[in-house]
Amino acid sequence: MAFPKTETVPDALRAWSVNWSEYAPVDITPPALRPDSLAREVPDWAEGAASPTDVANWRQRQDNALVPYALDERGWPLHPHGRTGRTGRNLGRWAENAAADPIVVAGHGRHRHLLLITREDIEVEAIPGGMVDDGETAPKALVRELQEETGIDLAGHQPVILSREIVDDWRNSDHAWVASTSALYQLPEQVTALAADDAIDANWWPFTSLTHLDAAITAAGRTLYAAHRPLLRRALDHLDQH
Repeated sequence: MAFPKTETVPDALRAWSVNWSEYAPVDITPPALRPDSLAREVPDWAEGAASPTDVANWRQRQDNALVPYALDERGWPLHPHGRTGRTGRNLGRWAENAAADPIVVAGHGRHRHLLLITREDIEVEAIPGGMVDDGETAPKALVRELQEETGIDLAGHQPVILSREIVDDWRNSDHAWVASTSALYQLPEQVTALAADDAIDANWWPFTSLTHLDAAITAAGRTLYAAHRPLLRRALDHLDQH
């Protein structure tokens, strides 16, 4: 799948406090989320607001956000990390879209392996995570997403919460982005994983370092999802320290 083109954002102009009158972000809104389509039918995974102006509960959303963000003079949410080169919405909600990423590791030391899925949308190797449903907590979403995409039920396991942060998702824009709760599950040995839902494959990969993980994935003719690299690096740091 081809990723959307973006306006290149120099580091010096990324902050919203810096004036950039020539800034022309690329609209990445897919047809299903454009105003005319939303007026006819709202997808079951998205809210019906055609623009941030149509959202009435900004104070509540800001209070519940994993990562704080501000609104501009129009009342539109601003990506906490600054300009992205993209505008519009290719996610279910305006502003923060909460996700849950369960990092499942089996074994210890040089025998460690990591569970990854092949994502159906962009066909790369990724953590078997997904979006938190309305009214759902992140811990419940971690268990649900893992079971839906791999068939593995870890409801009885207590994970280590590693981070709550914005991830560099390809769908992020100036006004809609993904913030993830990542959690580490440690198993004594590998268990059977069966790809389902948004996954087209599920496999265990060597996980002694990111270098070894990259080498194994590349040797198989596949690619590791770049947005998940910081999450996996944090998991490795935790494992190496405990």
